[in-house]
Amino acid sequence: MNENIIGWELGADGIVVLTIDDPSQTANTWNAAFRQSLAVTVDRLEAERDDYAGVVITSGKERIFSAGADLKEVGPLLRSADAVQIGAFFDGAKALLRRLERLGKPVVAAINGTALGGGLELALATHHRIAVDRTGIQIGQPEATLGLLLGAGGVVRTVRMLGLAGALTNVLVKGTKFSPRKALAAGLVDEVVDTDAELLPVARAWIAANPAPVQPWDRKGYTLPGGLATGAELSQQVLALTANVRKQLKGADLPAPRNLIAAAVEGSLVDFGAASTIETRYLVDLALNPLTGNGIQSFFDLQKANRNADRPAGVAPFRPTKVAVLGAGMMGAGIAYEYAKAGVAVALKDISPEAAERGKSYSRTLVEAAVAKGRWSRQRADELLARITPTADEADLSGADLMIEAVFEDPELKKKTYGQVESVLDGNALLASNTSQIPISGLAEGVTRPEAFIGMHFSSPVDRMPMVEVVKGALTSRETVSRAVDAVRLINKTPIVVNDGRGFYLTRLFMAATFEACEMVADGVPGTSIEQAALQNGMATQPLLVLDQVSLSLSRQIIADRETAAGSADNRTAGEGVVVRMVDEFERLGRAAGAGFYDYADGKRLGLWPGLREAFGPSRDIPFQDLRDRYLFRMALEVAACLDEGIVESASTANIGSVMGGFPAGTGGALSFMNTYPGGPAGFVARARELAQAHGPRFLPPAGLVAAAENGSLVGR
Repeated sequence: MNENIIGWELGADGIVVLTIDDPSQTANTWNAAFRQSLAVTVDRLEAERDDYAGVVITSGKERIFSAGADLKEVGPLLRSADAVQIGAFFDGAKALLRRLERLGKPVVAAINGTALGGGLELALATHHRIAVDRTGIQIGQPEATLGLLLGAGGVVRTVRMLGLAGALTNVLVKGTKFSPRKALAAGLVDEVVDTDAELLPVARAWIAANPAPVQPWDRKGYTLPGGLATGAELSQQVLALTANVRKQLKGADLPAPRNLIAAAVEGSLVDFGAASTIETRYLVDLALNPLTGNGIQSFFDLQKANRNADRPAGVAPFRPTKVAVLGAGMMGAGIAYEYAKAGVAVALKDISPEAAERGKSYSRTLVEAAVAKGRWSRQRADELLARITPTADEADLSGADLMIEAVFEDPELKKKTYGQVESVLDGNALLASNTSQIPISGLAEGVTRPEAFIGMHFSSPVDRMPMVEVVKGALTSRETVSRAVDAVRLINKTPIVVNDGRGFYLTRLFMAATFEACEMVADGVPGTSIEQAALQNGMATQPLLVLDQVSLSLSRQIIADRETAAGSADNRTAGEGVVVRMVDEFERLGRAAGAGFYDYADGKRLGLWPGLREAFGPSRDIPFQDLRDRYLFRMALEVAACLDEGIVESASTANIGSVMGGFPAGTGGALSFMNTYPGGPAGFVARARELAQAHGPRFLPPAGLVAAAENGSLVGR
């Protein structure tokens, strides 16, 4: 153990400041060294209780107060299926925090960085929590989003602080990562200060004013916020909570939220110690579920994607000083906003000053809304807008070291655009195209430095979507890939690095899911059933609604492009035929046009188009489970095909990319889903063949998947 992980400084006022700072890590985590250091520290606090007046816990890291468990360490334990060891591990952590909050002296958490999971559990075991209101700080308990459960008393304390409804619906199930002020509103922290310099003085003042605090749940006569329900009233409350949670999850039935509700409800009926035992038991039960291992693996995959692990030797990190965004439509406008928010100057170019100014107005709308809600200061909003220069003049792009083209999906137009601007850019500029499907190797013919050209496929709306697909062309250099990954991380998005090919990876997954919904339309399945089947799988959105939002006319263009490349429309699928008829015959082009699979009025969705059944009926008798499986299998099979074709190079990229491309997050990704399907890959292949027999050859498994099933190996491993 490194004894310096938790520093001890006793001030003249009798207050001990404990500073967590693991010198071996960039972030403080609940690793073995920290747990041992915490145990030594708690022992000392108890032994020297008469020598100090109170305790402040803070962090020596600039951005992290304390993160959660070190999953590299805890992951193998959770996957070990050793219930006794898992229970003992988390009971040990609970015991330390229980001793801390029952010292008999005031303990304050001075939260000067992000506090998530176990980091927040540590803060909840103090008597008062003060956070600094600094951009980038996140406070919350996101375990449920990873398919996990809090293990150090987080469920027990949050329920006792906020009540059942407040804890479950506002904090635990959604796994929201709050800003400091929103954490204050949610009840997770007690005070917020404006600067780091205020943290310790405010903490010391609170200790001086509260020399002998006791946790609310340790006081005589304590009652749960909202009251303690029993009997029929409790049953009604549980039903209401479960219904509310299912609504939040859009109908998906996942093990983590289910265990979370059970631990919270049962724990609310007993004393603190018994509630802690219940929390551990439900965590152990969850750990024995294969989906939990998938969730942990998904976390690792996300961490790997967010590291620039393949940076070539000698290539320095890249931070652009000026970004040239070509095309000020919705996509270009969103890209401009993201880089301006990251502090980079942006030249937003379109064919006319008016069009470019309309693109900037997108950013203006976003920042004005943030100011109105109190999330941004007026100064911050004005500074962001000042970084965006709308223009129709190539000269205003001069010196830009990152170019991102976001014009219409026409390869010749894109090449013409590069030719007009490349000469005014920085001589070493990173050149990128935001295309959703056009092969990058072909587009690179339009620039003089194809080795510096790469795909950066953003998804709409840019300010809300968490990933960017980075597409390597045939001549793209490793340095260019590294620079593109840096450029994506700069705006806090996850880069999914893939190889070239029409549709790349994310578009192919999008098409697999949404066009399978169209196949169901062609089968005459009611639209409500089509959408509900997706939601019950745990997919984030309804596919027909998504098609409307991105526009059916765009999907129609994708079909036309494919058929042009193939030289024939003979292989048009039934699902593609639905899109073609929606656009060409019924003139329903999507949400922006006011009519798609749904009806709209003044931009607001009204409901599914009543004419859908008449246009594409009658219905085949299809089991609802088949509808659910068709989504999952169609997407998973597309992932397997992309792996076979070399579009994705690793299991981690395939998994995290599939989750970000719409595959249910609770599965850990498409490959994890196939590997842990009942019977493993062999069981998956058998079910795929059943679906192929019932619904068409698109469900036939590719060669690599069949080989894995026959060899008894895992897909992608």
